[in-house]
Amino acid sequence: MTRNAPPRWDRKMQQRLARGEAAALGELYDRFASLVHSQAHRMLDDETAADLVTREVFGYVWENPDAYDPKQGSMRSWVARLTHRQSVRRLREEHGRLDGPDEDGSGLEERVHRATVAARADYIVAAMPAPLRAALELAYIQRRDYRQTAADLGVTEDEARRRLRLGLQLLSTAHTRPLEGTSPPGYGRPL
Repeated sequence: MTRNAPPRWDRKMQQRLARGEAAALGELYDRFASLVHSQAHRMLDDETAADLVTREVFGYVWENPDAYDPKQGSMRSWVARLTHRQSVRRLREEHGRLDGPDEDGSGLEERVHRATVAARADYIVAAMPAPLRAALELAYIQRRDYRQTAADLGVTEDEARRRLRLGLQLLSTAHTRPLEGTSPPGYGRPL
């Protein structure tokens, strides 16, 4: 398989959705609903709005399976990008109904930027290799130092430090913006 070839699951899923297989939508939902909902909730800070975005994203995928281009990236990236776009659209709609800055003094663009960074960080953590994620969870959620992390994971202290460093390097990319003119994961027609 060439480097640019999409994973087999993504190609098969798109084909099944294009044929109108309801079971395919159910499988896609089972696989990505928690990603979509958590990303939307993180961006919107509203359970009801996150539920609505989740329904809208999967509705869009069902109605437009050909909008996904496997050559551009994984289906997971595409679904995450659709979620981001729909959440930003909802933020902008809500902001249009408000006058002036938000309660915390920030404007819409700052709120969108913060939500985007948070959603990117969530996606990065979910997509990173399990050993890196496990090390970060032990160190930052369970408050273990690198020695305790190494012991809990059954690896050397050097390996624990390496995993933590790599995980943090990946997370640091959440604050970067895509280069102008490049297509971020998710491309395709907007919702």
